[in-house]
Amino acid sequence: MAQSLILETDEEARTLARRLIDTARHGALAVRDPETGHPMVSRVAIATDPEGAPLSLVSDLSHHSRALKSDPACSLLLGEPGARGDPLTHPRITLIATARFLPHGDPGHAELAAHYLAQHPKAKLYIGFGDFALLRFEMSHALLNGGFGKAYVLEPADLTPGA
Repeated sequence: MAQSLILETDEEARTLARRLIDTARHGALAVRDPETGHPMVSRVAIATDPEGAPLSLVSDLSHHSRALKSDPACSLLLGEPGARGDPLTHPRITLIATARFLPHGDPGHAELAAHYLAQHPKAKLYIGFGDFALLRFEMSHALLNGGFGKAYVLEPADLTPGA
C-alpha cells in the first residue's frame, strides 16, 4: 500500500495558501457541463471579498454561469508559474467550492461590487450590466501544491485570513 504523501498542514502552508488567494487576479474555474456532464474549465477574474474569500464577476451569457446555476459545485485553480523553470515546481492551490450568485439588487451587492472594483477597476465598464452578477466561492476545502513534495489538504479554517 502506498504511503500518503500529504503533509501535515502547518503555518507555512496556511501562509502560502493565503498568498495565492490574495494575489490571484484570475484563475481557472472548473464546472460540470449541464448538458453532457463533462468537466469544463474557464478563465475568470478573481478578487477577494472583505472576509478573504474568492470572488468573481460573471455574465449570465457565459457557459460557466449557466453550468453553475445548474450545479454550483466547482473548483478554482489559482497560482501562476514563474518566468523560469518547470511550471509544475511553482505553488498552486485548488479550491473546492460551492458557487453562490449575488445579482444586482440583492442585499450587500452594492458594497461587494465596490469592493470588487477596488481590485478590478476596469470592470467598472460592465459591472452594472444587467446580465452580470458577483459570484462568491464558499470553500469546503483546498488542495495546496507548494512545489515539489509539498502537498497539503487545507480546511476552511486554514484559509481564513489571520487564522
